[in-house]
Amino acid sequence: MELEKFSYDNKIVKYFAIATVVWGVVGMSVGLLAALQMVFPILNFDLQYTSFGRIRPLHTNAVIFAFVGNGIFAGVYYSLQRLLKARMFSDTLSWINFWGWQLIILSAAITLPLGYTTSKEYAELEWPIDIAITLIWVVFGWNMLGTIIKRREKHMYVAIWFYIATLVTVAVLHIVNSFELPLHGLKSYSFYAGVQDALVQWWYGHNAVAFFLTTPYLGLMYYFLPKAANRPVYSYKLSIVHFWALIFIYIWAGPHHLLYTSLPDWAQAMGTAFSIMLLAPSWGGMINGLLTLRGAWDRVREEPVLKFMVVAITAYGMAVFEGPMLSLKNVNAIGHFTDWIVAHVHVGALGWNGFLTFGMLYWLIPQMWKTSLYSKKLANLHFWLGTLGILFYALPLYWAGITQSLMWKEFTPEGFLKYPNFLETVQQILPMYMTRAVGGMLYLSGVFVMVYNLFKTAAQGTFVANEAAEAPALAKETSEHKEYWHRVLEKKPVVFTVLATVAILIGGIFELIPTFLIKSNVPTISAVKPYTPLELHGRDLYIKEGCVNCHSQMVRPFRSETERYGEYSKAGEFVYDHPFLWGSKRTGPDLQRLGQKYPDSWHYHHMLDPSSMSPGSIMPPYPWLLEQSYDKSLTPDMITVMRKLGVPYEDGYEKQANADVEKQADQIVQRLKDAGIATKSDKEIVALIAYLQRLGTDIKVKKEMIVTTE
Repeated sequence: MELEKFSYDNKIVKYFAIATVVWGVVGMSVGLLAALQMVFPILNFDLQYTSFGRIRPLHTNAVIFAFVGNGIFAGVYYSLQRLLKARMFSDTLSWINFWGWQLIILSAAITLPLGYTTSKEYAELEWPIDIAITLIWVVFGWNMLGTIIKRREKHMYVAIWFYIATLVTVAVLHIVNSFELPLHGLKSYSFYAGVQDALVQWWYGHNAVAFFLTTPYLGLMYYFLPKAANRPVYSYKLSIVHFWALIFIYIWAGPHHLLYTSLPDWAQAMGTAFSIMLLAPSWGGMINGLLTLRGAWDRVREEPVLKFMVVAITAYGMAVFEGPMLSLKNVNAIGHFTDWIVAHVHVGALGWNGFLTFGMLYWLIPQMWKTSLYSKKLANLHFWLGTLGILFYALPLYWAGITQSLMWKEFTPEGFLKYPNFLETVQQILPMYMTRAVGGMLYLSGVFVMVYNLFKTAAQGTFVANEAAEAPALAKETSEHKEYWHRVLEKKPVVFTVLATVAILIGGIFELIPTFLIKSNVPTISAVKPYTPLELHGRDLYIKEGCVNCHSQMVRPFRSETERYGEYSKAGEFVYDHPFLWGSKRTGPDLQRLGQKYPDSWHYHHMLDPSSMSPGSIMPPYPWLLEQSYDKSLTPDMITVMRKLGVPYEDGYEKQANADVEKQADQIVQRLKDAGIATKSDKEIVALIAYLQRLGTDIKVKKEMIVTTE
C-alpha cells in the first residue's frame, strides 16, 4: 500500500509545554504564599487583592486549569497525532484552543483577586468565563474528534479512550454545574439552592478531579510510560476493565464529600458505596502502569523520566486508596473539614499530576528538539527535591488534621469540651503549617531546577516544528477474521464516544434527578425566610472575600459540634441559599450558628483586627470593608434575580428594597454608635454584619419550628 507523507505539528505542543511550565511556576508560587499566610498573617499585606480568601482560589485554578490543563493539552496534542498517524485536524483550531485557554486563565488571574467569584470550589469563575470555557472546550473537542475521524490508524489505543471520556464528561460537568443567572457582567447566582446546589457542586467537584486530573493523565500514562520504558502496556484486557469500570463508577462517588451533612442519607450511602467500589478499577490502572515496567526496573535507577513516572503512579495509587477510605463514615467523621483532606488532595496533585507532568516534559522536550536531556544530574536533583517536598508537605498536614479533629471532639471527664476555644486547636497545628510551607518551598525549588534544565536542553538542540512522517491511508476493513469484541469497538469512534457518554450519564441522572423531583429530600421549615436586601449584600461580600475557604456553615450531628456550635444544620435552612456556602475546610470555626452570638461592635472590631477579639487568630484583617461602600443600585436587580430563582419575594418588592436596606443599616449603625463606633450606613462592614448576625437564627430564635414534607 502506498505510503502517505504528512507531518506532526510540534509547534502547538511546544507552546502548550511552555505554558505548562510558566503557569506551574505561577500557580505553585501563589500556593506557597497562601501556605505562608497561614503561619504569618502579615503576608496578607492588608490588601484585599492578596488576602488568603481571594488568592486561595487563584492558586487552585492556576494549578488545576493552567498548569495541569496546559499539560493535558501538550500531552494530548503530541500523543494523539502519533497514535492516529495524522496531523491534528485543524491548525487553526489548535491555535484557537491555545490562545483561548490562555485568555481564560488570564481572566481568572485578574477576576479572582478582584473578588469576582461564584464561591463554588474549582468552579469559581464567573459566567462570561464559563461561557468562554465551554466554547474553547468545544474547539478542543472538534479538533480532537476531527483528528480521530481522519486518522490512518484503525484501532484507537487505550490512551485515546481516556481522552474521549475526558472530553465528554468535562463538558457535561461544566455545563450542568454552571447553570446560573447573571446579576451583571461579572456576578451571578447559582441556579440551584442549598442541598441541591451542594449535591451538584460536589458531583462536579469530585468528577472534576476524576475527569480533569485523573482520566486524561491515565491516558498520558498509557502513552508516555511505555514510550519512556520502551515496553508495551502490561495488559490490554486489564486496560479495558480499568477504563469502563472507572468511568462508570467514578461519576457516582461525589456525595462522599457531603457525609454527615444535610444531604439525604440515601445519597450519602450511594456515594460511600460507589467510592469503595472505585478502589478496584483505580488500582487496576495503577497495577497496569507499574507492571508495564516489568523487565525494565533496572532502568528506573538510571532514567529520571521513569523515576518521576513511578512515583507519580505510586502517588496515584495512594490517593485512590485514601479516597475510598475517607468515604467511610467513621473515617470521614475524623478527616472532613481538616487538613487531612488538604494532604490527601496534594498527594494526588503534587505526586500524580505534578510528577507525571515533569516526567512527560523531560521526555518530550528532547524528542521535539532532537537532542538529549541537558543534565540527568539536575533532573535527579529535581526528583529528590520534589519527593522531599511532597513528604514535607503531606505528612505534617496528616498529623495536623488528625490532631485538630481529635481536639475538636475531646471531652473532659465532666462532659465538657476540653478545648472549647477553637483557637487552641489552631495554635496547636501552626508548627505543622510551617513544615508544610517548607515542603512547598522544596517542591517549587525543584521546579526552578527543571525550568533551567529544560531551557538548556532546548538551547542545545534544534526544534522541529513540523516533524515528517509517513503511513498508509486508512484502508477499508476486508478481513473476515472474528476479532475480540472490544477491538471491534475500538474501530468505531462514534459508537465508542456514545457508549462512554452513556456510561458517565447514568450515575449523574440517578443521583441528581431524585434530589430535585422528590420534595421529601429537602423538608421545608416555615420559620426560614428569605434574606433581607441588606443581608443579601452582606452575603455577596462574604462570597467576594472568600470566607467560605476557611469557614464552614454546616453543623454536623455530632455531640462535639452541637456543644461547640449549637443545633445541627437542617436541609430546610438552606432553601434560599444561591449558592450554598457549606465550605469544605475549617481553618476557622463553623459559622452556621454565629448569628446574635456577639454584638455588632464585636464583628466590627474583629474584621478590622481579628487578633483584638481573638488573640492568636491567624485570620487576616479586612480594613477595606470599613472604607468601601456596597452598591445599593444593584439591590432591585438582586431581588428580581432571586425571585426568578424561586425565592419568594413579593412582586414589586424590588422597588422598596432599598428603603429596607437603609432602615436595617441605620439600626446597625445606631448600635455601633452606642458602642462608640462611628460609621456610615452604606459601608460594606454594615452589610456584612447584617448577614453574619442572620446566620442560623431562623431556627435558633424562633423555636416554634414547623416541618412539612409535602
